[in-house]
Amino acid sequence: MKILIVTDAWEPQVNGVVRTLTQTRLELIRMGHDVDLLTPLEFRTLPCPTYPEIRLSLFARRKVATRLDAFQPEALHIATEGPLGLAARAYALRHGLPFTTAYHTRFPEYVHARTRIPLSLTYRFLRWFHGPARAVMVPTPTVKRDLLAFGFPEPQVVLWSRGVDLDIFQPGPPLPHVQKPPIFLCVGRVAVEKNLEAFLDLDLPGTKWVAGDGPLLQTLKQRYPDAHFTGVLDQEGLASLYNAADVFVFPSRSDTFGLVLLEAMACGCPVAAFPVTGPIDVLGNSGAGVLDEDLRAACLKAMEIPRSEARAHAERFSWRACTETFLSYLHPVERGGRRTAAQTDAGNVPERAQAKQAAR
Repeated sequence: MKILIVTDAWEPQVNGVVRTLTQTRLELIRMGHDVDLLTPLEFRTLPCPTYPEIRLSLFARRKVATRLDAFQPEALHIATEGPLGLAARAYALRHGLPFTTAYHTRFPEYVHARTRIPLSLTYRFLRWFHGPARAVMVPTPTVKRDLLAFGFPEPQVVLWSRGVDLDIFQPGPPLPHVQKPPIFLCVGRVAVEKNLEAFLDLDLPGTKWVAGDGPLLQTLKQRYPDAHFTGVLDQEGLASLYNAADVFVFPSRSDTFGLVLLEAMACGCPVAAFPVTGPIDVLGNSGAGVLDEDLRAACLKAMEIPRSEARAHAERFSWRACTETFLSYLHPVERGGRRTAAQTDAGNVPERAQAKQAAR
């Protein structure tokens, strides 16, 4: 099947959306599909206000239309609600092309944290944007309930979980850092929505490490001189850091999933987090981490968890299974009044995909 994925989030950004789309495309190609990506790398861009690492594509409509005309996708997936997503959405509606979308991040909450724009206004935009989609893919049951509470129709919102590369993220030797144990590690974008101060303010023994980049990096470096900030690391470097850490701390209250949770556990690092969306769905009652409104208590208790339990839980998540779910929700184009062969291949079986996910 010829699949086009349109995304405003792409390299050199380092985040869960980019990682998810990269791995999904790789798995789809391994499964024999022809997958093209339409990203900001093909456009003139400007930095997003307050998020300069995010590039907003300029004058996208004409080029998006040209790319779609040339590629003639049998299935269209619009991954983000930015300029490219808007342009692809307009093209699809203009040409009667069915498409699916995804809701990766808690966009209304992020906007509210920066601008104080009411959540109701941003969710109104999201209902408009995703309304014509044949399916809106979300990472967890909690996020699905959130969207339903803000007026999304239930049949439209479907579950598309996330995975982890168990070959890269696995128990192994740590980075040879000089450090004072125990090591408490946080990995992610260094930005306001990640709530890093809730971690850095904790009175904990040992050492605090933060891996990642973002607009608050220099501010937090100055405010917390005893913490170690590594900047952005590649996947192998992250795996070594997870292996060095005693506890992975996830202070965010707004993430929809948190791929880093799976990465840490795949390396055998237990998790400490607040009992909120993301950690609740990823950890559940697995015993691979501790969820508590007292984050310090969660950190100390997580140190008692055997690393083998964390690894065992992570092994339940694979990118192949996630990609099969993604594929089942695509809505291929009907040509000449008939389904394409690709639609038959995809199975068009959201009910079966939901059942497989529930079984896992």
